[in-house]
Amino acid sequence: MRYEIRVEGMLDQHWSAWFDGLQITSEPDGVTLIAGPVTDQAALHGLLAKVRDLGLPLISVHRVAPESR
Repeated sequence: MRYEIRVEGMLDQHWSAWFDGLQITSEPDGVTLIAGPVTDQAALHGLLAKVRDLGLPLISVHRVAPESR
């Protein structure tokens, strides 16, 4: 399943490795989007723990439905 995690604060692309290779996109409003495939709920909780450990305020977690083929 694909997830989009939005946090308050700016991270650049070099943080991708810390977040298990997910795509890091800084938005102009001071928000960072962390997005990509997450294998299971345990992996999702691990990502959220990393957000917490960095002290980044969590804005949203959104599960993205797979695209219709």
